[in-house]
Amino acid sequence: MITRFAIALAILGALSACNGNTSSGDDESTDEDTVEEPDSFPLPGSRVNPTASQSITRMEVDDGAGNGMIVDPTYDPDTDTFYVDNLAFDGANTYARADFSPLAEITGALGPFAVYENADTVTDPVNGDVIPQLQHKAIYAVSQSGQTELAIVRTGAFVDYGFGGFVYQRNGGVTIPTTGQASYSGSYAGLRDYQGTGKIEYSTADAQVYIDFEDYNEGDGVRGAITDRRIYDSNGVDISTDYVNIPTIQFEIGPGVARSNGEMSGTAFSMVDGASHETGSFYAVLSDGADNDVTAEEIVGIIVIEGTVGDTLARETGGFMVTR
Repeated sequence: MITRFAIALAILGALSACNGNTSSGDDESTDEDTVEEPDSFPLPGSRVNPTASQSITRMEVDDGAGNGMIVDPTYDPDTDTFYVDNLAFDGANTYARADFSPLAEITGALGPFAVYENADTVTDPVNGDVIPQLQHKAIYAVSQSGQTELAIVRTGAFVDYGFGGFVYQRNGGVTIPTTGQASYSGSYAGLRDYQGTGKIEYSTADAQVYIDFEDYNEGDGVRGAITDRRIYDSNGVDISTDYVNIPTIQFEIGPGVARSNGEMSGTAFSMVDGASHETGSFYAVLSDGADNDVTAEEIVGIIVIEGTVGDTLARETGGFMVTR
């Protein structure tokens, strides 16, 4: 299922110039190769926006504070390992399938999302000293059609959020309907890190997205809900009962969210007793799937959302894959 991921991410660098994987706003694309991006909800990366007929890759921007730090994420299907560059003390940059199985029959999985982690130690080749490594976690997912995929890397080893990043992409184009509405459902999984304490957790949920292809006139209407959220510790043990509130994540509905190339971005939030609990952003892209008779068949997306847990600020970076 994840084999296509290796092919797509291996050519990530080649795609970056046309698919928006640089933090610079400068590009040499022509009007025929790009679409206009609304200013209200910017996308990760540069202002380069491919058309609906093109593949799209988006990566978290390097903000100088630890976010957007991953380089050259690559999956090796022969060894079931994940390689990522530019994160210090994560072993030899190669992550193996996580060693836990409470969440699924397949070890190292959050539902359909595969989970990877770095080695605990590295040995100095000169003196033989064993060097403890920092804890890094990675989530991989690719749709059954192979047309959409995502990866998230975070670490729970720093007092602040630490270093990591995310990437999501569409392989190929999309035909976007101009009438009617569509319902999408699927799964969600995320990594939770904390500001002020070094720890990391996993999350899972159900995902639902609705699109109105007729309105708004300024971009299609988009609704989303991440429901039935569960939280697990770094060993995969369900600790949801430790939390007083794990509310549904919702997308804020309004114009300017969807673009003509199938990309979407906007505000994500959750509420408890009528008050704001978590706030952040969502980023997503529409894709045609395996069924040639169904247009705009699937969506891949990322949610980054923050909220207070006790006296600590917690961030959840999750990915979702949904189909019609």
